[in-house]
Amino acid sequence: MGRELIVSGVDKEMKLALEKYEEPKDIKRVLSGMRPTGRLHLGNYFGALKPWLELQEKAESFFFIADWHAITTSYHDTKELSENTLYMMADWIACGLDPEKSTLFVQSWVKEHAELHLLLSMITPVRWLERNPTYKEMMENLKDRELATYGFLGYPVLQTADIVLYDADVVPVGVDQLPHLELSREIVRRFNRFFGELLVEPRPYLSRAPKLPGLDGRKMSKSYGNCIYLSDSKEEVERKVRSMITDPARVRKTDPGHPEVCTVFTYHQIFSEKERVKEIEKACRRGEIGCVQCKRELAERINSFLEPIREKRQELLKNKSQLIDVFKDGSERARKIAKVKMEAIKEAVNFLRS
Repeated sequence: MGRELIVSGVDKEMKLALEKYEEPKDIKRVLSGMRPTGRLHLGNYFGALKPWLELQEKAESFFFIADWHAITTSYHDTKELSENTLYMMADWIACGLDPEKSTLFVQSWVKEHAELHLLLSMITPVRWLERNPTYKEMMENLKDRELATYGFLGYPVLQTADIVLYDADVVPVGVDQLPHLELSREIVRRFNRFFGELLVEPRPYLSRAPKLPGLDGRKMSKSYGNCIYLSDSKEEVERKVRSMITDPARVRKTDPGHPEVCTVFTYHQIFSEKERVKEIEKACRRGEIGCVQCKRELAERINSFLEPIREKRQELLKNKSQLIDVFKDGSERARKIAKVKMEAIKEAVNFLRS
């Protein structure tokens, strides 16, 4: 078994996927994507971008902006899709993704993703898709829109196409995405059984990155309005940190605190040096440091972390055409690989060649 993971509230499918998880050791090619559904926040950075930055130093890496995936749940309103895609381009490079080290591309600019999605949908049993826990959860939670669409149900099939077009052997995912990837592995095995051992069965890579709570202590989510965004100004960060939930039992500065239940302390564990974290914990428990002081120091540390990202982002957005060209070049490189793979797949399936 790989690293020990403590997860609560996961359903049977997710538990099964966790039991099967083994941490990959010989990583050759990595692929992952991110949906352009809005501005990126600190949770996106630590949950996805930071692991990507580490992986691009270890293996051949492909990272794509999943604009087709974005409309599986937001098909009713796409007016901000192109702008969100552009801003995601800037955020990725500002955070350190390097087009010289990784292939950065846009999903819809590589048409083979759609072509293979169609082909794989022909062999994927509907019952496999219906048992996907994420599908069931979102159908239950997103009551404000019609999600009984083929595109939403077939999300894992498109995800499978994304992966196998590049022979990616490793996919960095969160725990909640394990059942999706396990489904991709099942689709790959089914295809290979019918047409020969042509598709690589992908393995998951679970990030060690910490999970940041939102300002209110819940999961950081745009829908909750509790995010600190990578593009937030210095003043916005200060305002948001001031609003953070702290120890509810602590009324006065001199009251003994309980840092283990304090959102601000959770952030200090990520943004402050280890020795300073120990000092803050001790002072909090003794009632020697107040929440206002603790928040002020945290805001300074978050702004120190974000400032180079903000500066680089602003610089990139001054020349949008040049920024787009970076992803255009990456998409062309990706398509060369995807096209070769798609031709081999068509041959295996016995399509008549023109």
